[in-house]
Amino acid sequence: MTQSKPVVTGNPWRRLSAWTDARIGLGRAGVSLPTQEMLAFQLAHAQARDAVHLPLDTAALLKALEELTLRRNALLPHEPVHLQSQAGDRVTYLQRPDLGRRLSQSSCQVLDRLGHTGDSPVDLAIVVADGLSSYGVQENAVGFIEALLTDLEGDDQTWELAPLTVVSQGRVAIGDDVGHRLNARCVVVLIGERPGLSSPDSLGLYLTWQPRSGLTDASRNCISNIRPAGLPVEEASRRLMYLLGEARRQQVSGVPLKDRSEETVIDQGIGNFLLR
Repeated sequence: MTQSKPVVTGNPWRRLSAWTDARIGLGRAGVSLPTQEMLAFQLAHAQARDAVHLPLDTAALLKALEELTLRRNALLPHEPVHLQSQAGDRVTYLQRPDLGRRLSQSSCQVLDRLGHTGDSPVDLAIVVADGLSSYGVQENAVGFIEALLTDLEGDDQTWELAPLTVVSQGRVAIGDDVGHRLNARCVVVLIGERPGLSSPDSLGLYLTWQPRSGLTDASRNCISNIRPAGLPVEEASRRLMYLLGEARRQQVSGVPLKDRSEETVIDQGIGNFLLR
């Protein structure tokens, strides 16, 4: 009896998939992908599209942030605030990125009433925007903020926070206007990142020192891929704390501010002989 050949021809690279979400070593059926892998690809594509178009459950997010505010009243004495960009709906948001970078008139008025122009500035404003993955925000934003508040409470320096803000149909740059109107020295924007075919739930954050309208990405520092299968919220918070401390010390962000949180510095007790 002749033994039949397997339908799918395996690939020795397949074992590497245990360490990466990348699609490698998928094998083949004839000259095509195996049916299982093709269906998995189509599912991932559908999940990525859903992450972009699915509206953020703002009510649930605000409720979770309100509960967090009650538990962390020492750092968050104010209730979270819901804001809106000039993009009135999702279609407009996707077609007009410029409108997602600017606050609506009513939101500007809300922040102007909350701001402390002329008073001493607060240290930090935290802005949550839906971005291009509401799923990433819904799944990771509250957990990250909780981890960050824990690190801020344990820091040697004192941090005064502005009210938390949630922006519907917001892009990264909208944090500059929010931070400026809240008279914050620094703003951190948590935003859903553009979903990939293996990461529809990714959250990114952007830090800007002395936020104001008109800044470019060169003025921001980014930490990306915050999600259970990527960068854990605790590690992301640790990296952000390093950047916050350095931004406050150097009074800069963006290109001049380097993330050296992963570097191991060994003090050998040897000075620069040129300075002797």
